[in-house]
Amino acid sequence: MGQFFLSFLPNPTAMKNLLFLVSFSFFLSGVQAQQPLFNGKDLKNFDIYLGSPIGGFEDLAKKATPESTYQVITLDGQKVIRVSGEINASLATKDEFENYHLHLEYKWGEKVFGMQNSGLLYHSFGPFGVAFGTWMTCIEHQLWHNNLGDTYLMGATACETKTKKSDDGKNFIFSPEGSTTAFSESENGRSIKKARDTEKPLGEWNTVDLYCFGQTSVHVDNGQVVMVNTSCSKIENGKKAPLTKGKIQIQSEGGELFIRKIELEKIKAIPAELMK
Repeated sequence: MGQFFLSFLPNPTAMKNLLFLVSFSFFLSGVQAQQPLFNGKDLKNFDIYLGSPIGGFEDLAKKATPESTYQVITLDGQKVIRVSGEINASLATKDEFENYHLHLEYKWGEKVFGMQNSGLLYHSFGPFGVAFGTWMTCIEHQLWHNNLGDTYLMGATACETKTKKSDDGKNFIFSPEGSTTAFSESENGRSIKKARDTEKPLGEWNTVDLYCFGQTSVHVDNGQVVMVNTSCSKIENGKKAPLTKGKIQIQSEGGELFIRKIELEKIKAIPAELMK
């Protein structure tokens, strides 16, 4: 075996082939690490829950079905998820996830029922219906038009975020130079505003990259860090406990939405450059 190895090394062609195979194997391992939550064909990886009607559109809620609220269609030559927005509803992964980087690509449609609202809900747990009669307890990365990247705490969840006050004093805004502030229903409220507006014009595709590791979550929208939350927690019997994993939900909440990609990969840490 040693003689074969020594005779093999000097051969330039063989070396080139070996390097190609090694490089290709690394490439394949990287691709396999990417787990498509939307397989480009159907929604078999998800559960669908129809919740409360949208104010003023109660008749649409009565007619809504899981299949009409979330469906796979062809748009611009590719398969995408169409979210109707006609009723408050949840598209939830069957599995829980932790320590991951999630990549989402979406754009708004033309139909609006009250407002163009939706959200990427992470660390979701418990039954449907806890939040606003529809969603599981969770932390929200807002997709709501003009609010992309905001944090909203649904149900008994909490976090800490570095913030500064808005000029009118009404809102907390994420700022790396801000003061660490605790948030929950009883501590400074459920809502934290993103650092900056990165949303694309209506009709264009947006990219969302959500990094979750341990009790930290980072919202990166269209390539820019807009939110860093730490000490993500659930509140049980009045006490905070670490919240590090859960299901992922996509909201139907008033606006037609198209999603062409949802994929996830496991990570061993949040990239250092995102935490600066």
